[in-house]
Amino acid sequence: MSQSGSQAAAFFREVAEHRQVWWVGDDGGSPAPETGGGQRAFPYWSSEARARRAADTWGGGLRAVSMPLDVWRERALPDLAGDGYLVGINWTGDRLVGWEFTVAEVLNRLDHALGEGPYAEGSR
Repeated sequence: MSQSGSQAAAFFREVAEHRQVWWVGDDGGSPAPETGGGQRAFPYWSSEARARRAADTWGGGLRAVSMPLDVWRERALPDLAGDGYLVGINWTGDRLVGWEFTVAEVLNRLDHALGEGPYAEGSR
C-alpha cells in the first residue's frame, strides 16, 4: 500500500474510533488548494497531531480545529459537495500531499469504517 493509501486507511479507522475530524484554519478561513485535476480540495485529518503538523507546514498562523464526526458528516460534507469540493484525507509531508475523494466516496468509506454499509473493495 502506498504512503497516501496507508494515510487514507488510517484516517477512516481513526475517525471511526475517535468520532471527530480535524482541519486547519484561522479567522480568515482554511486552505483549500487546487488539486492536480483542477478541483479544490478541503483537507481533513484524523488527529490533532496530524492537523498541527499540517498547520505548521502551511504556516501563517493556522491552527488545528476539531469537529465532531456527526457535524462533519451531516453539515460540512454536504456543504463541500454543494460547492464542488473534493475532500483531502490525512495529507502529509513537506508538500502536504495525499488522496482526495468525492464526498460520496468519503461517506461510503466512512459508513464502512463505522460498520454501517458497504465499501467497494478494489477502488483505491
